[in-house]
Amino acid sequence: MSIERQLKEQLEENREIVKALLDDGSDPDAEYVIEHHFSSTNFDRLEKAAVDAFKLGFEVNDAEEMELDDGMTIFCFDAIASHKLDLALLDKASEQLLQLADKQKVEYDGWGTYFMGDEDDLDEEDEDDLDDDGFPRD
Repeated sequence: MSIERQLKEQLEENREIVKALLDDGSDPDAEYVIEHHFSSTNFDRLEKAAVDAFKLGFEVNDAEEMELDDGMTIFCFDAIASHKLDLALLDKASEQLLQLADKQKVEYDGWGTYFMGDEDDLDEEDEDDLDDDGFPRD
């Protein structure tokens, strides 16, 4: 698939994700941790992509090794940013990171974040599953 087609699909997905989060009651004014996902079967290529993402201003976590259901091993990392659910920022990051993935011949697997709603809506069981920052415990 061409990078232009991938970008078009990612921009549509950006809108769907933001709309779904806001429709579910996520706080539009909250600061979100946005995790952009990368993967590759080639660790060296993935490492170069992580360096490039860092140079673009993203926080980069350590690469992890994962075994897929078919027995194949892949490596993955997240390029992390913190900001509001601003489509202009998400679209710009998606474009930059898709170009980076294309350059380094790795996969850009989109982005994700956590629901940020009114903490009073959580029941006590849910609160026990969150750490002090409101993220799920490992």
